[in-house]
Amino acid sequence: MADSDPADINYNDMLKMLSDLNKDLEKLLEEMEKISVQATWMAYDMVVIRTNPTLAESMRRLEDAFLNCKEEMEKNWQELLNETKQKP
Repeated sequence: MADSDPADINYNDMLKMLSDLNKDLEKLLEEMEKISVQATWMAYDMVVIRTNPTLAESMRRLEDAFLNCKEEMEKNWQELLNETKQKP
């Protein structure tokens, strides 16, 4: 009486499979778009650096300054934490 038709089960399974496939394809397309944008920016950066070599040196100095500042801030943060722990 309550037997399911095998065709209904296969149809439902097929719909779920197609839905899952569609979701997977959407995720892959999003990832490909992200990679494409990153590649475009990398190419743009290379063109800018090649046309203006001093920019690369400026960027290197800026990165060094940032890393030094970050290191100093981490040291100060640790000292501040230690001071607050020592106070009763």
